[in-house]
Formats: sequence, C-alpha cells, structure tokens
Amino acid sequence: MDTGPVPRGIDPNKPHPARRYNYWLDGKDNFAADRESAEVVAEGFPTIKLAALENRRFLRRAVSYLAAEAGVRQFLDIGTGLPSAGNVHEVAQAIAPESRIVYVDNDPIVLVHARALLASAPEGATAYLDADLLDPRSILDHPELHATLDLTRPVALMLVAIMHFVTDDQGPYEIFGTLRDALPSGSHIVLTHATGDHLTPEEREFNDDANKRSGVPFRLRSAQEFARFFTGLDVLEPGLGSVVDWRPEVPPSHRPSVEDVSMLCGVARVP
Repeated sequence: MDTGPVPRGIDPNKPHPARRYNYWLDGKDNFAADRESAEVVAEGFPTIKLAALENRRFLRRAVSYLAAEAGVRQFLDIGTGLPSAGNVHEVAQAIAPESRIVYVDNDPIVLVHARALLASAPEGATAYLDADLLDPRSILDHPELHATLDLTRPVALMLVAIMHFVTDDQGPYEIFGTLRDALPSGSHIVLTHATGDHLTPEEREFNDDANKRSGVPFRLRSAQEFARFFTGLDVLEPGLGSVVDWRPEVPPSHRPSVEDVSMLCGVARVP
C-alpha cells in the first residue's frame, strides 16, 4: 500500500503492531516501516509468522466455543488488527447471527478497513471504536460501546496478542483489572500472550534487543506472569498453556511445536 494515499492520522514511517501483524499474515495493508520492523523481530524470533498464524487459529476456535457451547452473544475485541478471514463477528455470527461485536483499535487504517469490510449479519450488530487499550476507561465509557453491547449481560472480552505490547511501566495488570471489573458475572475473557519461556538466556537477550530495535514496545512474559492475569477467574479446560494445545482440531503430529509458537493462551469465566 506504499504507493497509495496515506489515511489521515497515519505516520507511514512509524511501525504499528496491527500492520506488522498483517504483514506476517501475508496481508498487503502495511508500509515499509512495518515490514522492516517485522523482519527485525524475526531476527530474534524466526518463527514469528508461524506464531501469528497459530494465534489466529486459536482465536477462531475460542470464538466458536464461546458462541456454540457457552452461549455468548456479545464480544468486545480490543486490538482488533486488520480484517482477515475468520474475524470474530464472522465466526460468531455464523453460529449465532444475533451476536453483537465491538472492535477496538487505535490505527486509523484498521478502522477504515473495518468499517468498509466488516459487515454484520442483519440479526446482529458490529461497531468500531477508535480507542487505546492504555486508556481502558476511554473504551468502557464510549457511547458506541453502550449502544451496541449491554454490559449488564455476559460479554466475551478478547485480548488476543495485545497485552504483550503493554510494558511493565504502563500497568498491564491494572489495565486488565479495569476491564475485568467492568464485566458482569458469566462473562468470559480470552487472552493470548507471547512468552520467552522456551528461550535460552542468550536467545532471550537477543530477542529483547531485536524487539527494542523494532520500534514497537514489547514485553515477553513467563507462564507465571501470564497466570497472574487470571487471578480470581474460573479458567476453562484445558487450562493455561500454548495456543496450539487449546481444544485443537488436528492430532499432535499435525501441530507445530509449542517452542516454535511460544504463545500462551487462556479462556476463563468471570464468576
């Protein structure tokens, strides 16, 4: 998209996580700065594209479970990313057309594409908020959120591959807590997060350096740090672990290794 007009509010020289993720998923909605940042990350984590693909597959399985088995009809997807096959509303509304979905992102390109491409089934609804995870009240207090979702009824909060962009000094657990506390009993939370647990100390140092050079703040977290997000929640089977092992649809011999993907996940119910 480098040759076309740049949407207002976009700095094409500054990489953005959503556009970088789009590049890893073989999308075309990214700039040279995003691709360069993505390649720097790949220096420290060569299987990053595989991780992105497996993370996306997990999202589809999780939404399918929530819509088909848990009876969830409202979804709040923060850090939506650019549209690709199998978005939350497509998966949910294929099962329950009346499902209502609110997407949140802070990249104008994401919002332009979302409004153009993410059409709801007539029985349900979708909305798209320009808001930042770092300011959770700007999401929770947004009038479009309340026009689309009823926060007195269960909601599935989707935080898929987004919390690792919140560094320690930005208060990740406090941000998460603000969002969690706004959900009524019976809600669900879906969370995935990159981990460095499978890296040697030397690999971790190299990976951390690559992430710093990428221009996008990033924080790998251990399984123990990841588990802290789920304090007080009822974690669903099969528990916290790798995205490749959460209710898989293929046998172990057809799955990539946990080490190559290095992405933790969990789905939990709010008691």
